[in-house]
Amino acid sequence: MAIRKVYNRRDFIGAAASTAFAFSFVPSRVWGANSRIQMAGIGVGGKGSSDIGNAGEVGQVVALCDIDGNTLADAGAKWPEARRFYDFREMLTSMKGKIDAVTVSTPDHTHASAALMAMRQGIHAYVQKPLTHSVAEARAMRAVALEKGVATQMGNQGTAENGLRQGVEMIQTGVIGAVREIHVWTNRPVWPQAPDIVARPDETPDIPAHIRWNSFIGPAQWRPYHPAYHPFKWRGWWDFGTGALGDMGCHTANMAFMACKLEYPTAVRAISGEVNPETYPAWATVEYDFPARHGMPECKFYWYEGKLPSGEKNLPPKDLFYGEEPPGSGSLIVGDEGVLYSPNDYGAAFKLFPSQKFAGYKPPKPWLPRNGRGDLGMKEEWAAAIKGGPAAMSNFSYAGLLTEAILLGNVAIKFGGKRLEWNGPGMRFTNNEDANQHLHTDYRYGWPNI
Repeated sequence: MAIRKVYNRRDFIGAAASTAFAFSFVPSRVWGANSRIQMAGIGVGGKGSSDIGNAGEVGQVVALCDIDGNTLADAGAKWPEARRFYDFREMLTSMKGKIDAVTVSTPDHTHASAALMAMRQGIHAYVQKPLTHSVAEARAMRAVALEKGVATQMGNQGTAENGLRQGVEMIQTGVIGAVREIHVWTNRPVWPQAPDIVARPDETPDIPAHIRWNSFIGPAQWRPYHPAYHPFKWRGWWDFGTGALGDMGCHTANMAFMACKLEYPTAVRAISGEVNPETYPAWATVEYDFPARHGMPECKFYWYEGKLPSGEKNLPPKDLFYGEEPPGSGSLIVGDEGVLYSPNDYGAAFKLFPSQKFAGYKPPKPWLPRNGRGDLGMKEEWAAAIKGGPAAMSNFSYAGLLTEAILLGNVAIKFGGKRLEWNGPGMRFTNNEDANQHLHTDYRYGWPNI
């Protein structure tokens, strides 16, 4: 069994107090006006292609890493002077001191292992959502980022949208009154999982020549290669992905989480389709209890994913939509005086209900910086933080809390409707010791641990 560091309350006083709006550090080096950030990409296909591409707009790409030789060759053609690697451990070891910042855009189960190894070298980190595969990893990412004073950003690009930032300001100035309920839903899953797949495939085909399967498995427990896992289909498997909740929660719940200053829930409960040990269920509804905080009252947060046994999409109560047809994904923030409804994955666009009540409403004077440049804007804010500017808005002190809360829902799914009471600062369930065993993952020997 792998050794895990136990983080206590003291480790996270700073992390809990630091938010997207108040966090700073002293950069590890002085950057001249013409200095270029030396960038490396871990995972450079799919979303990783745009991540390292945008990072290349704000820095110089010096290294590329991917488990797929074809993907690595494509990226190498764009940056022929960058060194190429199949294993991030080799890259970070052989290029120690030559990399300033790294993007991590791998399957969820390798996010923390790669990013923690980098940050412990003082390397700044941009990591795709969800920040990690497990709750304990998210906690460790917050701690190490603070300890090393590195600039960080999670890749939930809706954070850069001006609409999201305006929505945060509106909620916090009380446009809909005290918020008592939040409802978020998604069009995921859009990949194979239960009920169609509930067990590992029996076949053991040859590993394609361009795939480094050991590097794909990474810190997870070994299993033979099969195209049921790679590419993309890994999202529906417990060992590699984080399901619909992990995939989209850090996007679609982001505006509500930030606007309502949510931190640690006190309890979580889930009902779902049949749970199996290999793949995520066909549908789930997750309910969180959040305590009063920062002058805001207790709040219920509900998450909806998949299709119900009836074939209907799993959605919030119809009356909350005020007669509108709900889209595939969105959120509803329900206050004492009205509802803020976002028919958008990112919370970037929204309406106020009842519409007649808010006719003529003028948003408050902006106090959050505006960006509006999407994915590239996220990299620009991260690069500015690396050079000593303000922290990026989805820095790990904020993104770690968001990811922790989201991933608690996946733990609850495994416990079939049981209410799990959560001690956030202590990072443990107080009424179910079995559930505590699902907060972490035991890494394979040889892979960077938390």
